Amino acid sequence: MNDWPEGWSGDNRGSGYGRGSASERPESARVMRQVRRGATPGPGPSAPPYGAGVPQQPSYTDGQGYGGDGYDSGYNTGQVYGGGGGGQGPGRQLRDRPAPNWRRRIKWTAITVVTVLVVTTVGTYFWADSKLNREVDLSKVIERPEAGEGTNYLIVGSDSREGMTDEQKKDLHTGSAEGKRTDSMMILHTGDNGSTLISLPRDSDVEIPSFVGSESGKKYPGTGRHTKLNAAYAEDGPELLVRTIEHNTGLRLDHYVEIGFAGFANIVDAVGGVEMDIPQDIKDKKSGADFKKGKQTLNGEEALAFVRTRYALAGSDLDRTKNQQKFLSALASQVATPSTVLNPFKLYPTMGAGLDSLIVDKDMGLFDLASMFWAMKSVSGGEGTSMNMPISGSVGSNLKWDDAKVKKLVEELKNDEKVTVSGN
Repeated sequence: MNDWPEGWSGDNRGSGYGRGSASERPESARVMRQVRRGATPGPGPSAPPYGAGVPQQPSYTDGQGYGGDGYDSGYNTGQVYGGGGGGQGPGRQLRDRPAPNWRRRIKWTAITVVTVLVVTTVGTYFWADSKLNREVDLSKVIERPEAGEGTNYLIVGSDSREGMTDEQKKDLHTGSAEGKRTDSMMILHTGDNGSTLISLPRDSDVEIPSFVGSESGKKYPGTGRHTKLNAAYAEDGPELLVRTIEHNTGLRLDHYVEIGFAGFANIVDAVGGVEMDIPQDIKDKKSGADFKKGKQTLNGEEALAFVRTRYALAGSDLDRTKNQQKFLSALASQVATPSTVLNPFKLYPTMGAGLDSLIVDKDMGLFDLASMFWAMKSVSGGEGTSMNMPISGSVGSNLKWDDAKVKKLVEELKNDEKVTVSGN
C-alpha cells in the first residue's frame, strides 16, 4: 500500500481526483497523513507549517477577516448593499436623488382637480339646458299688467297622459281622458322678503278675457263669460291660462312651469321617494290613495295619488291644494339635499327625469328654475308663506275669490312686501 507524502504540489496532481484519475480517493484525502492499519496510536509529528502547497487561511484575530488580500465578501465595506466604500452603487444613487417637490405636486394636483370640476360643471349646464322644453310663448299674451318687484312663477300640474302606456295609466289611476287639463295651479313669488306660495283652486270663478289664439293667432274678444279657472287651460292652453290669471288678479307672471302625471311620478322615484307626515287616514278609490296617518316615504305612484286626492277630504279642492303645497315643498327640499346634489348617481337621474317632463316658457333659464326650487324649499323650511287664494264664498259650483283680500295680496306681492293677507 502506498504512503502519501506529507504535502502535495501541482507536480504530483496529474493522477489526482478531478483530473480524469481513476482513483476513488476524495480530494480531502490528499492532505491527510496515511495511518497504517493496526498501528498503535501515539504521538506523531506536528502538523506541517503553511507552505508546501497548502494555502494559508485568513486570520480572524487581526481585525481584517476576509478584508485582506484574500477573498473579500464585501460585508466589511458594506458594498454588498451598495453602501460604504465611496463607490457609485445603487445606494449612492438613492442618496443623490433630489427630494420630491411637494409644493409643485400639490399645485398641479389642484389645477387638475379644478379643471375637471369646471369641465364637468360646464358640460352639465349645457346638457341640462338642452333638455328644457321651452314650448310656452308668453309674448303671445296680450294686455299684460306692469311688472313689479321680485319674480312670479306660475306652476301648473296638468293631467296630461302623453307618453303613458295603458299599464301606467292603470297603475297611476289616471284614466284615459283625451287632451289635458290643469290639476293644480300655484303662484310662487320670490323676492327680498321671503317666498310666498299661493294655490289657485281649479274651481275658482274667473272671467275669460279677450285673447289671441296660441295656434291660430286670431284675436277673440272678451264677452264677460265666467267659468272655472281650469277651463281656460283646456280652451287654449298655457297662454290663455296666463292671460286669464293676469286679468283677474292684476299680477304679472314672469315664468311658466308645467309638469304632467308621468313626469311628476318619475321625479319622485328618481329622488328616492319623499317623506311626508300625513295628518289623517286617507282612502280614495278615484285617485288610488290609501294612506294611514303618520310619517311615511311616498314613491311616485303614491305621491301622485296623494296630491290628486280631494273626494276623501273634508275641504275637497281647498284641502287638496294644501296637500299639494306641502308635497311640492317637501319634494323641492329633498331634491336640494347634499345627498342628491353631491351624488352624481342620484343627481343626474333626478335632473333627467325632471327636465324631460317639464314644459317651461321660452325665457326660462336653468338659474331661474334653480331659484324656483330653492324658493319652494324655503317655504317648506318655514322661511316663507304658503296659502290658498282668499275665498269669500261660491257662485254655483265655482269658488268666488275675496276681491278686497286679493287686491291687498297683489299689492304686497308687486311691492315685494311681507305678505299679511291670509287665505283659506
